Amino acid sequence: MALSAASSTIRFHAPSYDERELEAVRTALASHTAGDGPIGRRVEARLAEMTGAGRALLTTSCSHAMELALLALGVGPGQEVIVPSFTFASTANAVLRMGARPVFAEIDERTLGLDPEDVERRLTPRSAALLPVHYAGVAPDMEALLEIAKRRDLRVVEDAAQGIAARWRGRALGTLGDAGCLSFHETKNLSCGEGGALLVSDPELGKRAEIAREKGTNRAAFFRGEVDKYTWVAEGSSYVLSDVLAAILDAQLDKLAAIQARRAEVGARYRAGLEGWAAREGVRLPALLPEREPNHHIFYLLYPEPARRDRALAALRAQGVMATFHYIPLHSAPQGRRLGVDYELPVTERIAATLLRLPLHARLADADVDRVIDAVRGPGA
Repeated sequence: MALSAASSTIRFHAPSYDERELEAVRTALASHTAGDGPIGRRVEARLAEMTGAGRALLTTSCSHAMELALLALGVGPGQEVIVPSFTFASTANAVLRMGARPVFAEIDERTLGLDPEDVERRLTPRSAALLPVHYAGVAPDMEALLEIAKRRDLRVVEDAAQGIAARWRGRALGTLGDAGCLSFHETKNLSCGEGGALLVSDPELGKRAEIAREKGTNRAAFFRGEVDKYTWVAEGSSYVLSDVLAAILDAQLDKLAAIQARRAEVGARYRAGLEGWAAREGVRLPALLPEREPNHHIFYLLYPEPARRDRALAALRAQGVMATFHYIPLHSAPQGRRLGVDYELPVTERIAATLLRLPLHARLADADVDRVIDAVRGPGA
């Protein structure tokens, strides 16, 4: 069941918080270990078990998880990392923070993720890694991308910010490459306001990431009794999530099944209510793709032309439906141009100009969903 009744304004997103999160925070504060502590370690163990990753390290954001992954993998100045242009700025910023250069590649029509054919065209002798994004919790063609990485000896860091509880061929997103990065931002299926996690399977990579996450010190090894004192041993930063935020995430994990079930119901209701209309109007709904188990993070509409998308967006907002667009392609953004990008990515540009996201969260009532459907199909939209 939905967690709230229909309201006058239908919010685009709303975290599924209740008294359980409040009690978890009270417990964390009362423990007097509100920083890096036992709650965070418990959540890390739960995430590792849930995803099948060898190790999970909580971070202050997915942005920091990507920085941490690239730092631990040794990506740095003079190297290039292939990223999609259709993504949030954090994906490219993580590369820049390492002193490397993001190289923007095209996306494919079905998954809205990296197009392997265009990735091949962007590779140079300086290429060090691929950074695929699992848009809407849907994996791109990972078989082809992993094959390219293997053949060219490239590292693979997954931007799985939207990928919690989604799978590809039965494997959790974030566990397919060398490292995977999750987000627990307020807009995500599981949220602690701001937070993230790094997933790794290689123990040595996990050790390097642990040191880098602890300001470049072996502090974690000290607390485990493995060294008699801790000191600065490598480059790093402060990426550890506090136990206060980890406590919220702990409570969220308890509710994951219910959150996911409701999101699936909302997505199914949208699809049932809009399929016929979309076919008549030339509007595309998210593809149902084999080998991919979605997490219902986003339900989007792809209009046949930008003007129709813009009219629909304005009409929905006028009716109190807080639908929205998504990314401005990074290669065409001011910072992308400052990096010297001088080529076009037509699929990316068309998708960005015609995509509209509908409200999707576990607090939506059926009446809310029906109202959104009616607004999408109504006059003016």
